[in-house]
Order: sequence, then structure tokens, then C-alpha cells
Amino acid sequence: MIESRKPLFSLPDGLHYLNCAYMSPTPTSVQDVGMAAVRRKADPSQIVPDDFFRDGERVRRLFAQLVHAADPARIAIVPSASYGLAVAARNTPVARGQRIVLLHEQFPSNVYAWRRLGDDGADLHTVMPPEDETGRARAWSDRLLDAIDETTAIVALPQVHWTDGTRFDLEAIGTRAREVGAALIVDGTQSVGAMPFDIERIRPDALVCAGYKWLLGPYSIGVAYLGARYDDGVPLEENWISRLGSEDFRGLVSYQQRYQPGAMRYDVGERSNFILVPMLARALELVLEWTPEAVQAHCDALTRPLFDELRALGYRVGDAREHAAHLFGIRVPERLDVPGLQRLLQQRQVSVSARGSAIRVSPHLYNDASDVEALLEVLRAAAR
Repeated sequence: MIESRKPLFSLPDGLHYLNCAYMSPTPTSVQDVGMAAVRRKADPSQIVPDDFFRDGERVRRLFAQLVHAADPARIAIVPSASYGLAVAARNTPVARGQRIVLLHEQFPSNVYAWRRLGDDGADLHTVMPPEDETGRARAWSDRLLDAIDETTAIVALPQVHWTDGTRFDLEAIGTRAREVGAALIVDGTQSVGAMPFDIERIRPDALVCAGYKWLLGPYSIGVAYLGARYDDGVPLEENWISRLGSEDFRGLVSYQQRYQPGAMRYDVGERSNFILVPMLARALELVLEWTPEAVQAHCDALTRPLFDELRALGYRVGDAREHAAHLFGIRVPERLDVPGLQRLLQQRQVSVSARGSAIRVSPHLYNDASDVEALLEVLRAAAR
């Protein structure tokens, strides 16, 4: 484990916050940027045309660096993961009867966008997990590979499952998708920032991330990588700033049909948000400074000692190699009262989430051994 980063956050004493997959606490330096940005708007004469572009370009560069994307212009600024997924859904042609491959109990935003295409005649194919916990990640990835055939138009997946952290072999899945000409669309909201992600190796057509979880940013802003498949697509909005030459405010009435290069055509309106954008930029600097590799190593060292005792108490947890270190599920024995367990956790000020059939635990660098011990105390007491 590395030294806890808790002093760099504002978490109250006594709270054991193991719930970053729900929402990250805001680092104090990100808070400071936000407060300064609010005060800045008090005198808008100090906001000049260059300010509409500068922090957004910084976000693109930082996120491109994080995911190893060669061209920052391929990064769009979006308000949510659902917005980015809607962009991909609008611009990925699917013929009647073609297959869209999804996961069982995938996050709703990465389902509803594809259901609309299903209403137009696409075949939504949901890949179920294996019942056996042993080898779950490999077996589930193998089922996904088997589901991708010549009729497949879209494979829409996360890097890890949002309820229990099951890891998927996106490199192999991406290779198979390219073999049949299917688009690989990844929701990275529950992994990017806490796990390494390499655009050059995985080669997704789209990668969409909300900013308020593992990117440590504020709510209502996110980022999306959009590859060459989407270079000539139609955005959800027609806003002025995404047009070529929008930097010249005097020329805005010389209406321009051409868009800015790359993914910038897909930017949300008012993408220059003078509060959220600089906050996200500062958060991305921290993520890069701390590194996703360090998050994985710290969380693994912190939580791995839990698993043998949990199994002995009757809880079901996957092998540590099957799930991400920063997000994993604990399945509760049938004899236990889950609402009662949740009340015990709340009383002990242990913050986790109930998702699907699992208690979801999601630590970060601000956690230490005392947080894990508090969780274990409650689970021991409930199992007696």
C-alpha cells in the first residue's frame, strides 16, 4: 500500500468511505478550483474569448494522455455517459436483424441507447454470466467472444462490470469485433482513472466516461473518445463552438457548415462551462499524478486479505484475479437479512452500495486498513 491520500480530501472523521463507484469525494484542490471559478463569474468582464477554449483543450490533452490516445482532438466533452453513448448509437448504422451484443445487468445507460435500435429491428443479444464463481471473468469473456458473429454490428460493454467488478478481456473482444466489422463501444465510467486503459491496444471505436467517479471530477461533465468510424457523423446538437473557426467571435455570423476536427463536433452545448471544466482538468491532473496502476496496487494490498475470511463466514467473493482491485462484489448468504446488514453498515459509518445481488465495495487511495477492518467487523457480526 502507498501512503493514504485521505488528507487531500475532506472526508469526515469516522466515515469509512468504500464507495467511489457510487461517487468520488471531491479532492480539496479540485474544490479550490471550483470555488475560484464561481467567484470568477462574479465579474464576467474578466472572461475573455480564449477562456471558452483553453480549459477544454486542457481536458482533452489530459484525458488523451490517460488513455493513451494519440490525438486529443478525438476527445469530446460530454455532460454524461448516456450522452456519449447516444452519440455512438446515433452514428453506428445497424440494419434490421443485425446483432447488438450486451452484458447481463449492464448499467442502464449502456442498455437503453441500444434498446431504441432494437425497436427499429436490431437484435439485442444479452450474454449471461456463468453460474460458477471460479473462472467467472474468463468464462464470461469467452461467452462474449462466442456471441460476436458476422451478423454483429455493435458490441457495447464496460471494462469491468459495475455491480461486482468482473473484468472483461477487451483486447480479445476488440480483435473479434474488428474481424466481423462490428463497432466496439466501451463504457469506461467504472474503470478509467482507476485501471489502466490503452486506446492503442484495445482499439475501441468509442470510449465514454462520466467524470464524477474514478476521474475524481464534478457531476454533469464527462469525456468521450470517438475514433475514425465517427469522423463524419451527425452530432446530437448543432452548437456554434463546434464549428470551424468558432475561435473568431467577430466571424460567428459567417455561418460555417464544417465542424471542428475529430470528435469536437460531438461536444455538448456550453461545453466551456467555466466551473466544471477547470475542476475536471484539475482532477485529471491528480489522476495522472497518482496513476491508475497505483490505485490498483493500493486497493489490492488493502482488500485481498479480506477474501479468505469472507468465504469462511459464508460470503461469496470471486478470485482476486477475476475482478478489479478497486471494485468488487460480496454476495451475501441467503440466511442473512440484507436490509439489516445495510443498517449495520450505516450505523458503523461504512459506506458501500447494494448493486444487483452484491454488496459493492469500491476503495481508492484515500482508504486505509481501518476502513477495511470496519467493513469486516460488520460482516463478521452479521454472519454470527
